[in-house]
Amino acid sequence: MDLEFGRGLRSPKRDSWKTTLLLAYQSLGVVYGDLSISPLYVYKSTFAEDIQHSETNEEIFGVLSFVFWTLTLIPLVKYVSVVLRADDNGEGGTFALYSLICRHANVSLLPNRQIADEELSTYKLECPPEITDKSRIKVWLERHRKLRVALLVMVMIGTCMVIGDGVLTPAISVFSAVSGLEFSLSKDHREYAVIPITCVILAFLFALQHYGTHRVGFLFAPIVLAWLFCMSALGLYNIIHWNPQIYQALNPSYMFKFLKKTRKYGWMSLGGILLCMTEAMFADLGHFSYSAIQLAFTCLVYPALILAYMGQAAYLSKHHDFYSSSQVGFYIAVPDKIRWPVLILAILASVVGSQAIISGTFSIINQSLSLSCFPRVKVVHTSEKIHGQIYIPEINWLLMILCIAVTVGFRDTKHMGNASGLAVITVMLVTTFLTSLVIVLCWHRPPLLALAFLLFFGSIEALYFSASLIKFLEGAWLPILLALILMAVMLIWHYTTIKKYEFDLHNKVLVFVCVKSVPVPYVFPAERYLIGRVGPPGHRSYRCIVRYGYRDVHQDVDSFETELVETLATFITLDASYRCSEASERELELDPGEQERRLTVIASNPLRRRASYDLQDSVQHSAASTVEVRATAADSLSPRDAEISSAAGPKQVRFFIDSHVVSPEAAENKQVADELEALAAAREAGTAFILGHSHVQCKPGSSVLKRLAVDVGYNFLRRNCRGPDVALRVPPASLLEVGMVYVL
Repeated sequence: MDLEFGRGLRSPKRDSWKTTLLLAYQSLGVVYGDLSISPLYVYKSTFAEDIQHSETNEEIFGVLSFVFWTLTLIPLVKYVSVVLRADDNGEGGTFALYSLICRHANVSLLPNRQIADEELSTYKLECPPEITDKSRIKVWLERHRKLRVALLVMVMIGTCMVIGDGVLTPAISVFSAVSGLEFSLSKDHREYAVIPITCVILAFLFALQHYGTHRVGFLFAPIVLAWLFCMSALGLYNIIHWNPQIYQALNPSYMFKFLKKTRKYGWMSLGGILLCMTEAMFADLGHFSYSAIQLAFTCLVYPALILAYMGQAAYLSKHHDFYSSSQVGFYIAVPDKIRWPVLILAILASVVGSQAIISGTFSIINQSLSLSCFPRVKVVHTSEKIHGQIYIPEINWLLMILCIAVTVGFRDTKHMGNASGLAVITVMLVTTFLTSLVIVLCWHRPPLLALAFLLFFGSIEALYFSASLIKFLEGAWLPILLALILMAVMLIWHYTTIKKYEFDLHNKVLVFVCVKSVPVPYVFPAERYLIGRVGPPGHRSYRCIVRYGYRDVHQDVDSFETELVETLATFITLDASYRCSEASERELELDPGEQERRLTVIASNPLRRRASYDLQDSVQHSAASTVEVRATAADSLSPRDAEISSAAGPKQVRFFIDSHVVSPEAAENKQVADELEALAAAREAGTAFILGHSHVQCKPGSSVLKRLAVDVGYNFLRRNCRGPDVALRVPPASLLEVGMVYVL
């Protein structure tokens, strides 16, 4: 786990230029895979049916002008210049923005915020809290629950659309790449070749997910780099050979001429133009540095895309004899002699781009799990060395089925493009709104600046959003349907989780061990554990809070158990020393209940020597200490119990305790020595995990909607998703379940 943590969290030091160049090269295969293959289908989607490619060339010049300025204003200016700076300790995406906002304003709906969390190293605030002024926006958000609910719903909408894009982008990417076979096959054989080959490639792609991408990931960047050079060379060739004056179409006046001539149909065709944009460069920020992503886009990806679009437009400006608008695409501008090599390279690039979207979908669902916004699913970490490479079996096979269904059902680029375009532009609108909040709440800039950012970029994206939404019956209904289903699942799960948490607080349940998520991407292992006592020291009962970030890798049971016992041993010694100090004398005057609520951060993985501590005693059941542990899972925060106890009968054990734990002062203290020996005996005797098997039901008099959400929806999801024992990887032989009923 430590190795993965170290790889996942970038050093705050500025990267050298060699490191930046290497990261920029590697980002091509992860960040820009889907963006680089957009020329395969942008023109084809734009000229599907709404507009025609006429002899005047006003349509193609207008479309090229729209593509150029869209790529310039949204990815280059908005994302590279502004949004990429709104990272959460190097993490990007809608949940990262929401987490950043939650740290600067109390807008989270889950009431588990603690002052101790603000002392985490990764709990970074842009300005110290004592010098920041509360803006009206912050006061409104914190005061009105409806605004906080609306903010969370907006984040969930963006998340659902990202998941929907994980269905649509692989389908349209691979289908558009394989559609190059149309020029080599007769009209009768096209339908029977393109669709089956696309489905086979998609099935093969999803079937390989459980192996992880680290085995073939080194090929991604070279494939995308070769594809970018290929597009650039083709673009330059077509510009020089067919229309060297095509650069004049970059004049924004051609956009107005285009809209003036095409009117309503030109506006509707914007749904195809917006496919030249992507959210991936911000969503995948966690894998690379800001400067690397900026360098790769400005110096390589952006020029290559512009040349590719200009080259296609130059060819089309001299060719108008197409028997159908579907031929207005990428492959028509590829010379016959090199069409097959370009086709193979395009298919490889589409697979790489699809892989990036699939990995991003896994990542955002894992983040949703950490924030209690998604039912429990199995998360498999496919690499021990590279952080963040995960595989979710249930989601993987569901995505495969939906991708193949979309390919077979739509069967053309037009409907796929309409669906994918609505998903992409919705995520961008959500990102624009959240970034405007970050400008005010986190960066403490004037509200007028945030409003200008929101109005300028929001108006552009709203224009594209309206053009996509009008295509509801022509494919845009699919991402809306998927978003509604996912929203219902996420809202039901999150709402019931909050109610269960409030039920625990209201009924004063004593939680001994709580595994919670904090609004940061990572928590350093040395800051993971908060330890305190339950009752007087003679009771030998403890409470512990184990903190994880939304991108942390959760430990398995064995390592968690070992670290927990080591942390308790450290706490026992430190607590004894603290009680003997002069400061503790003043604390003893406090209320006993207040003393019990105080927690101490215990480093779990410091670099230290180890000494063996032999216990050759005959350990009897009566002499062993019992540590009752009531845990709250990271994904659901539902209470569950665990117990560390010894088995009857003699047993010779060897227990390792850190050298600084058994200090001379502590060894002289009979109480501390006995407590450590009891802890060691209990650890060696084994662990029993008592997990709460909870049942949730509405209280009498609840509304019909609440009954449907809780009694039907939540209980259905709970019964058909992974149980807490599977999610926590508890051995069946050590598991004991206890029934618990929540009346909400």
